[in-house]
Amino acid sequence: MTRVRLRALRETDLDALAAESTADLDPWNHFVIGAANRYHRRFAETGGLDEHVGTLAVETVNGQLIGDVSWHTVQHGPSAACRALNIGISLFIAQRGLGYGSEAQRLLADYLFATQLIERIEATTDIDNRAEQRSLEKAGFTREGVLRHAQFRDGTWHDAVIYSRLRSDSL
Repeated sequence: MTRVRLRALRETDLDALAAESTADLDPWNHFVIGAANRYHRRFAETGGLDEHVGTLAVETVNGQLIGDVSWHTVQHGPSAACRALNIGISLFIAQRGLGYGSEAQRLLADYLFATQLIERIEATTDIDNRAEQRSLEKAGFTREGVLRHAQFRDGTWHDAVIYSRLRSDSL
């Protein structure tokens, strides 16, 4: 039974998403100090979607906004066929630990495989973010290994764990 759905961002979502996107509320996703209006600026430019980057709202089936999922292009070689998509998620603090993240990331991977010419979707998370690692595994992603000092956050380097899901992987 699906409890969440993904949809295009709405302008009415932006203030709530920005308010939850702070170092205190979302430390795993806070890499740099960003402009307070970055959600609004990106939405004004692209509506949240363009050729290489995208963001979708995550909401419960009764329409309550609970966060967002996003992706960006990663090149692993010189041709377009070497392109993968790296995904991320940010749920509101009150909605974490309820299984919504696994569902949203599975739905996002399904959506991207259905709409993009790609073979690989990947995700990285801090090596200490055990909840996200479990969430990715429940969403059908396979742990591939550790990327040493791959993320700079809070003034220090952090190891990250990389996960992938291939088009041919079954859940």
